[in-house]
Parts: sequence; structure tokens; C-alpha cells
Amino acid sequence: MALNRIAGWFNRLTEEDRPGDGPDETRLGAATLLVEAAHLDGDFSPDERRAIEAALGRYFDLSDEEVGALMDAAEQAHGDAVEISRFTRAIKQLPPPQRIEIMEMLWEVVLADGDLHAYEANLLRRVGGLIYVSDRENGEARQRVLARLG
Repeated sequence: MALNRIAGWFNRLTEEDRPGDGPDETRLGAATLLVEAAHLDGDFSPDERRAIEAALGRYFDLSDEEVGALMDAAEQAHGDAVEISRFTRAIKQLPPPQRIEIMEMLWEVVLADGDLHAYEANLLRRVGGLIYVSDRENGEARQRVLARLG
């Protein structure tokens, strides 16, 4: 039994170390970036949490239970994180339209509480650069989200 636990731990460790290795890494990366964005202004509001859960469910076509498990993993990863590049590795392997969708998800979260903090805007600029979304595409993603939110 202990051997199975060690083998499982080793498999998870090696899976996490491989960048861009499938949808689980992409999902965790996106979810963790969303949680990071929501925490940056010092207030992780219920509106931001709902925006994250809705975006993850919609984008990745997840059930409520799957979204909950992903949120738990993302909050744990956020607490353990030292740098965001770990979470952008898998995302930057996606095709450009999907990377832009991730940026839209991020904009939905930071704008969910009705206030864009300077730290949030800075994070979204950095993430855009790390996942190869141009400033123009990032600005257009923001405008689409603002139009949807009214």
C-alpha cells in the first residue's frame, strides 16, 4: 500500500514537471492564473469566485463537481506558487485563439468586482506576454469582456 502511494506521488510529480503535457496541466494552469488574478487586489470576492467557476465550466466543459475539484487544486497551487511561468507553460502551447480565450477568462475575473486594480492589469500584461498574446489582442479581449459585462 505504501508502495502504491509512493508510485502515485512519483507519477504526479513527473507529470507536473512536463510542460504542456495535456489538458490537465492546461486546466490547472488556467485555473491557477485566474485565482492569482482574483487575489491580486487583496480581496478574493464571491463575485470573482463565481466568475472563475463559470469561466472554467464554460471553457473546459466541466461539471460543477469537476470545477470544484479544479478550484481546490488551483487554490493549493496558488498558495505554493513562487512564479507564474509554471502555469503559463501549457497554455502557451495552445493555438492562438485558445490563448486569447484564456485572456478573456482572466479579464472576466479581474473585472468581476467592478474595479480593475493596477496589480491586476500588470498581471494580465505579463501573462499575455508569457502566453504569446499581443498587446493588441489582449486589449481586444478586454474590450469584448467589457462589452459582455455592460
